[in-house]
Amino acid sequence: MAETVHSPIVTYASMLSLLAFCPPFVILLWYTMVHQDGSVTKTFGYFMENGVQGLITIWPKPTMIAWNIIFCYGAFEAALQLLLPGRRVEGPISPAGNRPVYKANGLAAYFVTLATYLGIWWFGIFNPAIVYDHLGEIFSALIFGSLIFCVLLYIKGHVSPSSSDSGSCGNLIIDFYWGMELYPRIGKNFDIKVFTNCRFGMMSWAVLAVTYCIKQYEINGKVSDSMLVNTILMLVYVTKFFWWEAGYWNTMDIAHDRAGFYICWGCLVWVPSVYTSPGMYLVNHPVELGTQLAIYILVAGILCIYINYDCDRQRQEFRRTNGKCSVWGRAPSKIVASYTTTSGETKTSLLLTSGWWGLARHFHYVPEILSAFFWTVPALFDNFLAYFYVIFLTILLFDRAKRDDDRCRSKYGKYWKLYCEKVKYRIIPGIY
Repeated sequence: MAETVHSPIVTYASMLSLLAFCPPFVILLWYTMVHQDGSVTKTFGYFMENGVQGLITIWPKPTMIAWNIIFCYGAFEAALQLLLPGRRVEGPISPAGNRPVYKANGLAAYFVTLATYLGIWWFGIFNPAIVYDHLGEIFSALIFGSLIFCVLLYIKGHVSPSSSDSGSCGNLIIDFYWGMELYPRIGKNFDIKVFTNCRFGMMSWAVLAVTYCIKQYEINGKVSDSMLVNTILMLVYVTKFFWWEAGYWNTMDIAHDRAGFYICWGCLVWVPSVYTSPGMYLVNHPVELGTQLAIYILVAGILCIYINYDCDRQRQEFRRTNGKCSVWGRAPSKIVASYTTTSGETKTSLLLTSGWWGLARHFHYVPEILSAFFWTVPALFDNFLAYFYVIFLTILLFDRAKRDDDRCRSKYGKYWKLYCEKVKYRIIPGIY
């Protein structure tokens, strides 16, 4: 059953709002970035003049080129997920007592994808600028195609769930939004959430970052240092993600959030459109930062990405060794917490209370938000829309921290209370 951490009215209002407004927002973001010089004021003026009909006019129709690009990319990533070798990785024990098994080949798929994409450009087989030129049509096709995909996931959850970690809460809207299944699969080996979240969504982030860089080069005959800083930082971040992909399978996205509109539509549509938006803006707004400022921003961004990685690595190593490891040069401080699964089994977990995880319960969100700021700030401050992703990410992660705290409080009871007494702050040490 789906868990909600807000009042029923707030929960329904937020779900219906996101279902209704996220699809048109993706088109509005693209339209403003590409056709209105990144200016919200210009877009607002257009709608004051044209009303709702204006949205219908600017909404691109999905074309065969868009569908072909999406299909070829999706089929390529699905093939890599299935066929590339990788070590066997076990996920965390689920609420129903199941332990999913994965094949960790994400980093190999990432390098094969980028090498293939750059290769077909270099040898004149396919020009990535075509992706940018048809971006509105691609986003439009993704919006509608992903909605159909989520409907099929909802039906699958009713008709043929892949595990006992599934079921309905009795409300169609909540089931569709939050999902029916925790670990939906096609057959035994093709994990749908690994595909939507990692191999389609996160991979598209890197592919589009490279696309925007190539498009700016095609337009101007060179790539600005602002675009280089943006592209390098986003690629470093995505490389970090795939290096750590097995750790991601222990996070809320995979181990707690079910496969519904929130996660799957978000990764199939919102990630490629919104997460890449600073680069989309820079295509037509090249900024010359100067070598010194560019290096300062690049180093600060890489440092934040490293700290974000080290937070996750520290906790992963702590879990892998069952607490028998060194954290910042000393034995880790921990709480041994017991909990009961939905099947009635009693299990134990170790809660790390030292190192990065002694600063705040979700300190790793701080360097993640700062990383996003540093790959956006090369755009400078002419149009605030370039910073939408940073603002969105901050809201998302603060909400996720609350949801995770509430879930852990329900799961661990008195042990979580003890944990919160030891690690007082939720995200920002000394403040929040």
